Amino acid sequence: MRVAIVDYGAGNVPSVERALKKLGAQPERVSTAEGLATAGAIILPGVGHYAALIRALEERELREPLVDAILRGKPFLGICLGLQALYQSSEEAPELAGLGILRGKICALPESVKLPHMGWNRLKIRRTSRLLDGLSEGDYFYFAHTFAADAANSETLAVCEYGAEFGAVLEMDRICAVQFHPEKSGAAGAKLLGNFLRIAA
Repeated sequence: MRVAIVDYGAGNVPSVERALKKLGAQPERVSTAEGLATAGAIILPGVGHYAALIRALEERELREPLVDAILRGKPFLGICLGLQALYQSSEEAPELAGLGILRGKICALPESVKLPHMGWNRLKIRRTSRLLDGLSEGDYFYFAHTFAADAANSETLAVCEYGAEFGAVLEMDRICAVQFHPEKSGAAGAKLLGNFLRIAA
């Protein structure tokens, strides 16, 4: 399957590419509306600042084509900032509107813990899903973030706790997203990516 990795000039594209190739997928860096429209599935990776991602999508005229592809049912996986961008806004850059596909706002993790949340942590699975097939609450995933989605959102499949619970795995229709980096999470991360590819097939 041809999987479009949205290339907006930043993010962790090479490591996502390598992880997908190991699973037998055909990843392709995409930076045009046509590339998004013809892909079998779309992955939006992200590291760094929320504002940089949103502005880069707008400058490359990718924002509207990306939203359109997702709303039309194209299988989608957001990673880290790619998850956060799905919501209406973020405290990290309140002046900028998110993609608005999911309702709600991204908020900062509590200041009572060391920030950013960086390192390995476990999930608390709230409901089963094909995206989480073969994974358990004992599996560790690699996180690197300061902002996160509300754990109470209806699309939340699993949460993680760091100062407070936050949404770590989300799914709504064919929209999937994870706050951690599956491409840096060893066998458990590879399992989740493989599950996404099967959902998208």
